Amino acid sequence: MAVGRRRQPEIAERLLDACTDAALAGGLPDRLEPLATATGTSPRMLLYHFGTKEALLRAVLQRARHRQRQEFEALLRVRPGEDYRTTLARAWSGMTGPSGHRYLQMFGRLREDAEQRLWPGFRREATTDWLAPLEAGLRTIGRPELATLVLAVVRGLVMDLDATADTARVDRAFADFVASLGAPGSSR
Repeated sequence: MAVGRRRQPEIAERLLDACTDAALAGGLPDRLEPLATATGTSPRMLLYHFGTKEALLRAVLQRARHRQRQEFEALLRVRPGEDYRTTLARAWSGMTGPSGHRYLQMFGRLREDAEQRLWPGFRREATTDWLAPLEAGLRTIGRPELATLVLAVVRGLVMDLDATADTARVDRAFADFVASLGAPGSSR
């Protein structure tokens, strides 16, 4: 009686982290070979642990999204004694800087996928999941109703930045927008 190998979840986790790192650094590949190379294994072993290429890519996207949510929510978190407009300005720098840019690149391409094959419902989720942290922050300046507007401005300026790479102009536009929310210390 032949005994098959028992799956080892810790190996799959390690591979998933390495695949996620590779995809965030170089983009989500069309083939398994770049991920296999980045993880020091073979495409066959990736399939063994994840079943299909699509299942692996979905797992990579979900892991990257989890990381992004942790990082961006930390940037948007209310800090005692700090005006939320200052928090928004710092969050913008973090989201569009090197660490945040890798997420924007990966998920920007996913939003462009009209069929949403790898992550059905991603576009809706990627929009609505930022509303609660923004509402909480904007509540501290008496303006929670502006969460949708702030989110729309952020998303639009991120698309502008992606299309033009004109960081100075887009950063200035965001700074002007934040200033339009009112002077620090005022509620309007």
